Amino acid sequence: MRKFLLGLLLFLNFTYPLMAQNNKIRVLVFGAHPDDCDISSGGLAALYVAGGHAVKFVSLTNGDKGHHQMGGGELAQRRYKETQEVARRLGVTYEVLENHDGELLPTLENRLEVIRRIREWKADVVIAPRPNDYHPDHRYTGVLVQDASFLVIVPNILSGVPALPNNPVFLYTRDNFQRPNPFRPDIAVDISSVFPKKLEALDAHVSQVYEWLPWIDHDTSVPANAADRKKWLANRWLTRSQPNPEIRQTLEKWYGKEQAAKVTQAEAFEICEYGKKPSEDDIRRLFPMLLAKP
Repeated sequence: MRKFLLGLLLFLNFTYPLMAQNNKIRVLVFGAHPDDCDISSGGLAALYVAGGHAVKFVSLTNGDKGHHQMGGGELAQRRYKETQEVARRLGVTYEVLENHDGELLPTLENRLEVIRRIREWKADVVIAPRPNDYHPDHRYTGVLVQDASFLVIVPNILSGVPALPNNPVFLYTRDNFQRPNPFRPDIAVDISSVFPKKLEALDAHVSQVYEWLPWIDHDTSVPANAADRKKWLANRWLTRSQPNPEIRQTLEKWYGKEQAAKVTQAEAFEICEYGKKPSEDDIRRLFPMLLAKP
């Protein structure tokens, strides 16, 4: 009996971690620049991390042009440090590739780098911008992820990195562009409870949210004091992630009308036609926060 119990204990010690690992959802978010992932999916990432799941952000450029007073290697280093602070605050992994800002192209080399990262992360969900956008880096990030979406399961492509046995679900992030077709919110996630966490992530991108982006907008209202800056940032972003009527309707589908009415902040995603075509059950399994009750 003692040997049996010892054997059972060893079996459980071995299998339980594997079971826990198998239940862990692995999410990979691609952005063109070192703050794009936070802007599009920072709230979703916080919810996944709180649930014990694994999230990685990847910026396909180093952001070395995104400032009005500095640039080149100095800016790239500054922005990389900002991403690592975001990683600490959100509990995600954050990688920045060395493509120059404003020069990203959908080359074979870049496609293989995207395939590599999807495979190495063993992603269940891959998130990226749509390939229609004002910024060429955003567009080509979407194209590169689209081009990788089938090839991640093809063993003879990038054969040095094992192909995924199953295609991930690929999603597009929210935008306001109408042509050639508008964004469709297939999935909407309530981020009201983690909105302060998203703001903490954005606050780490000092070079962007307090300097570069206000400069582009000719906004001179940014306070000098750090505490006042955070309040300014919160006010600036309150309306940006409020659900519009279409997103509110999607929230009702996933949360029910009563709970959806309470949502003040949301992130929305469109299901890409490439990759795995998820059923409603698949979506609820991959987005366990949709089952949350008020």
